[in-house]
Amino acid sequence: MPSVPVRFTDRLFVFALWLLPTRAISHLAFAIAEIRLPRVKNALIRGFLRAYPAIDMSEAAEPEATHYACFNDFFTRELADGARPTPADDNTLVCPVDGQLGMFGAIETGRLFQTKGVAYDLRELVAGDDSLAAAFLGGRYLTLYLAPHDYHRVHMPLDGRLRETRYVPGRLFGVNPRCVRAIPRLFSRNERLVSCFDTAVGPVAVVMVGAFIVGGIHTRAAGRVCPPHQKVRRHTSYIDAGETEHRYSRGEQMGHFMLGSSVIVLAGPDAVDFDPGLASGQAVRLNQPLGRLVPGA
Repeated sequence: MPSVPVRFTDRLFVFALWLLPTRAISHLAFAIAEIRLPRVKNALIRGFLRAYPAIDMSEAAEPEATHYACFNDFFTRELADGARPTPADDNTLVCPVDGQLGMFGAIETGRLFQTKGVAYDLRELVAGDDSLAAAFLGGRYLTLYLAPHDYHRVHMPLDGRLRETRYVPGRLFGVNPRCVRAIPRLFSRNERLVSCFDTAVGPVAVVMVGAFIVGGIHTRAAGRVCPPHQKVRRHTSYIDAGETEHRYSRGEQMGHFMLGSSVIVLAGPDAVDFDPGLASGQAVRLNQPLGRLVPGA
């Protein structure tokens, strides 16, 4: 796969980002987004709505933006009931977020692509776990980017039982197109949460990748995972199969971002077939069909 040329402006942008104290800035941004003083939080919310006029508050469970207690509550607003119905066919693989489809396809020789010609390692992505990486060799992956104006809750692409969740400390680079083009192994270097589920078609992982500014990640099972953003490269298992039962239906919410980021879905061999009409760069919405499950293949 030929690579996409990296522009000089991309390299310059990434160099400047590299020099910034991204964790400190992200902690500060999170603190500001948690301010509950009406004058401050309303100014933040109104400014954000002016910057992103594509936001449709009529889809939200609470359509009045200034009724949210703080900017973070507004940013992670829930959708109104029925806003994104799931397809009737239970064998449909659905999109877990609103956003843009990035690279997707087969996981060959343990590599995934973040853009054309720029690959990263499956084993690194799943926290260095050889057995977990082996479960997805020869399988499928897809990458989904969430822009600031998108709905930022993450839902299940299919029915599943949570087996394990791992927090992987890392960098907080941006995940905008400039960074994706210019930073090698971006998704396996950034802070992330790897949630592995047992499903009717075998193991499926949902990887929530943090990013610059806040990178906050919450899940229903583990609560707030970050911030704080850890520097130490250790892998912490929050949920174990024998400790707590967490079962989710297709389309059910499993977590959310605070000003993040990207989601990567991994499936094992012969588990899913993607819709042949999918194309990198297309806009996608929560519960939109992305393909079909292949049970018993």
